[in-house]
Amino acid sequence: MITNELDRLIQMANHIAAHNDFHGDTTQAAAATASHLRKFWARAMKESIIRYVAEDGTALSPAARLAIQQLDNPQPHTPETR
Repeated sequence: MITNELDRLIQMANHIAAHNDFHGDTTQAAAATASHLRKFWARAMKESIIRYVAEDGTALSPAARLAIQQLDNPQPHTPETR
């Protein structure tokens, strides 16, 4: 991936994580960020950012990095209880 494209993905992931920081907790912000990325990012975008985290990841905020790690290691789906 061209560096400018990766830089843009990093910037977007950090921005999404910052937007979800209203949760006040890195874990919750990361979960909300991961959910957003799963829903709205193309597969190629997710694969590129996952590769970046595996190789370096230092330009990502803690919440963004945790979200990307969740994309790479998805949690099992649990049905909602009513």
